[in-house]
Parts: sequence; C-alpha cells; structure tokens
Amino acid sequence: MGRSNRLRVITIGEVMLRLSVPHHQRFIQADQFQVHYAGGEANVAVALAQMGQEATHITCFPKNDLGLAARNELVRWGVRTDQVYFDQGRMGVYFLENGAMQRASSIIYDRSDSAFALWDGRQLDWDRILEGVDYFHWTGITPAISQRAADILKLGLQEANRKGVQVTADINYRKNLFDYGKTPKEVLSSLIPYVQVLVGGLSGIENATSIQANTFEEVCLKVKEQYPNIEAIADTTRTIVSSSINRLAGTLWDGEEFYYTKEYELTHIVDRIGGGDAFMAGLIYGLSHYEPQKAIEFATVAGVLKHSIPGDALLCKVEEIEEVWTGNQVGKLKR
Repeated sequence: MGRSNRLRVITIGEVMLRLSVPHHQRFIQADQFQVHYAGGEANVAVALAQMGQEATHITCFPKNDLGLAARNELVRWGVRTDQVYFDQGRMGVYFLENGAMQRASSIIYDRSDSAFALWDGRQLDWDRILEGVDYFHWTGITPAISQRAADILKLGLQEANRKGVQVTADINYRKNLFDYGKTPKEVLSSLIPYVQVLVGGLSGIENATSIQANTFEEVCLKVKEQYPNIEAIADTTRTIVSSSINRLAGTLWDGEEFYYTKEYELTHIVDRIGGGDAFMAGLIYGLSHYEPQKAIEFATVAGVLKHSIPGDALLCKVEEIEEVWTGNQVGKLKR
C-alpha cells in the first residue's frame, strides 16, 4: 500500500455472456436480449484499466465466436489478454431481469461445464505472469466453480505470496456453485491465508471461515487473530429502499484504525450489477494512491457510480470519481 506509480494488476476468473431483458421487462415478456460479457474479476480489471492502470485478466473461453467476442470485449476496454486461452467447453451464460420500484431484480444462471470450469490451466507460467505485478485479485466465485479452478487459483496465490505480490480477495460467497464435493468453508478458508486485503461482510466471512461476530469491527479483529496475514478489511453497507433506490456506505479497517464514509443515496438506479466489483477496483486504486480515509471514500464512490452505468463494469476515469467524492460537478452538464 502507498504506491503512487501506475499499478500492474492481475485478475483471474470466468467471463460469462450476460443477456439482459431491455426496458425493465419481465423474462416472460422478452422477445430480445441485450448482450454484455462480464465476470466479477474481469469487471475489476476493466474498471482499473479505465483508471489508467495496467490490468491483465486470466481466463479461458470456448473455441468459438462467442469466446472471440468475449476476448474482444476485454480488449475494447483496455484489459490485457495475453493470458486469455481457448479450450473445450461452452460459454457460461446468465440472464438478468432488472427490477424497478418494489419489484426485485432476478438472475438465472446457465454456466455448467463452461470452458473455464473445465480448464486445467496447464499453459500458465505463474512465475512469469506475476513478475513485477503489484496486485493479484480473486473472488470467492472462482474456486467455487470447479476443483480445477480452485487448484489453478491456489497455485497462483502461492506464487504471488512467494514474490511478495499483494493479494486482494472479495469473498463473494456463492453457496450453490460448490457442487464438486468440497464445502465452501473447506475451500475458502484454505485460500484466505494467502490474502492481504479482504473484502467481506459478517455473513460472507462467517460462511467462509466460521468466524462469528455482531459487528464489522468485531469481525475484523477476529479475522486478524485467525489470519495474521490480513492487512486490511473493507466492506460496504447497503440499505435497500426499493430496486430503484438504495443507500450505500463504505468501511475500511487498515489493521489499526477504522474509517467510515458518509451514506450515499442512489436514486433512479440504472444497473446495480457489478457495484461490488467497482468498489473493489476503487479500493485497490485507493489504497495505492491515498491515505486510508481517502481510499475508502474513493472506493465507495466508485461503487456508487457503477449504479449509473448499464452493464457489469465501471467505466469511469479517476477524475470523474474524484469529482463526486469532493462534491464537484455532481450531475452537472459538462461542456
């Protein structure tokens, strides 16, 4: 933490085809879908690339035109794809129905036997990939997809620790994905010892580690006691008024002190998918460029702004995030 140079960041995870029902329609009304390509970790890479950082995403796509289109989407947003591979399997898909007012949003997944889930990662040279890298980011989704994905990730984490690369993780607990004979606690608790910066709330941390607490402050201290490798923990608090109106605030513990942001009111939400990934990208950037209070402010505003952008990824420059954070040019027409 505390670097000021252009960051080199590696992310790893599945990228899926997202098919969204337009105009807040229901699935049963839809006669067309809007296409995006996205995944939690790739969203972080895209957001960091928009912030002017060097982001490389590791993944595997199917050997077909959908795989090529997904790769091209990463290229479009400035993400390096020299660690993108093509192999057997299919493109994972998820369908999104955006809610409105009191009607909740809904997601249907269709991702079994994807190319990423089947991939053995034999092409990866972790020693070379992580040379000169500042951050290696993963989420709890990747090791939940398959045993192969979990094994690939663990090898990368071991090499990252050996090289002194900062490892960031978002718990992103997904109970229904762990269907290959391992429990979430068994897998996630074995990977957290490689992490320095963790994003997770009370329930996510409990599901991953069995650590129970009544407050964020309490859980941070307990996590540090069990995992001394942890240097910082962050989380957001979301209050849901309706699908269209949420409130969001951020909290950061840097190993010594707690830092809190104000609560932002999000009205007329355009798309909340990927808000946590935007927060994670903002946190990585913030911890490297600001002191802790400014870092959590920057991360939270990054998450806030994602709600104004269609698709999964935050497409904002550093200056745009700072304008909202400082209260300048909020919502004004720029000429």
